[in-house]
Amino acid sequence: MPQLYYPEPDNWERKNPDSLKVNKNLLTKAIDYSKLHENKSSIKNMQMFTRTASATKEPHDELLGPVQERGELTGMIIKNGYIIAEWGDVNRVDMTFSVTKSFVSTTVGLAYDEGLISDLNDKVHKYMPGEHFNDQNNKLITWDHLLRQVSEWKGNMWGKPDWADRPPVGLSFDELENQKYFKPGERYKYNDVRVNFLALLSAHVWKESLPKVLKQKVMNPIGASDNWKWHGYKNSWINIGDQKIQSVSGGGHWGGGMFINALDQARFGYLFLRNGMWNDKRIISEDWIKKASSPGSVNKSYGFMNWFLNSTEDGTDKKIKSAPSNAIYFSGLGSNIIYIDWEHDLVVVVRWIDSDYFSGFIDLILKSLK
Repeated sequence: MPQLYYPEPDNWERKNPDSLKVNKNLLTKAIDYSKLHENKSSIKNMQMFTRTASATKEPHDELLGPVQERGELTGMIIKNGYIIAEWGDVNRVDMTFSVTKSFVSTTVGLAYDEGLISDLNDKVHKYMPGEHFNDQNNKLITWDHLLRQVSEWKGNMWGKPDWADRPPVGLSFDELENQKYFKPGERYKYNDVRVNFLALLSAHVWKESLPKVLKQKVMNPIGASDNWKWHGYKNSWINIGDQKIQSVSGGGHWGGGMFINALDQARFGYLFLRNGMWNDKRIISEDWIKKASSPGSVNKSYGFMNWFLNSTEDGTDKKIKSAPSNAIYFSGLGSNIIYIDWEHDLVVVVRWIDSDYFSGFIDLILKSLK
């Protein structure tokens, strides 16, 4: 078996697609397709985009973290470890929105691997006692519930009540505050307030800021640049022990989150394509990756945050028809996407594509491999 290739820092080898038996003409068609279907929204006004991107008008929509203008549509295709195509500005640092959640869950995975979390079915209140568990329902929440976005955590995080994220349309503030909560594990609800709560929990487990943990444990070992920044909010500073750190956000919903370039996103995706190994060093366990890419009982299209599985929510069909059933992708608003396909030894990064055309884009890439 040939030795696997891992790119050195600041040096990722490019190869002609033909040398890896990829049809260059069909690959060009896929790239042209992505360019044709760029998300044109908010090329200049990311602040307005952030505030209006959800389907409903949200209460408490004020920004708490930094935002910046977005770049042009950008992409990278990595086959067998080598870059075979790139377009746009792969060095530009951009907001990545909910792909940040995949970095949050990775810090939890690292803590699990190191024994800081003994069992994912542990009640999380044992790891961070305090006011966030005053509600009796909250005391039933486990790590697995939070990772799968089925926790039903009730509370306020950095001035944002849990119900403020993507609320049902047409309800008054009073109705929103008093809506029914389910038992943890019974309902899937994509919720950025609860993601921020998980980030706070992870920081307490590590007793350290998550950007520092990520840099030391993942980004430095995989040769990422120093250009990425993981932001929290202006009011998310906490004291842990004798140090003051910023609890980071799990996305750019109210600003903040991970600001990163496509090259570093690709390295992050490539780490998981190689099942947590980088050269001969184990970064994150294969056991964690298996757990993260397994479907939940409530939503079979979602693993741990932000692992989107190639399945419909009820598990009866594939979302990307030509892709393997075990392919996964990390996805953020915009759309910012890292696609990981073990069967085809493939990582694809695409930024600012219209989400309605992502599946068709992947179909065209896979067609070029045949």
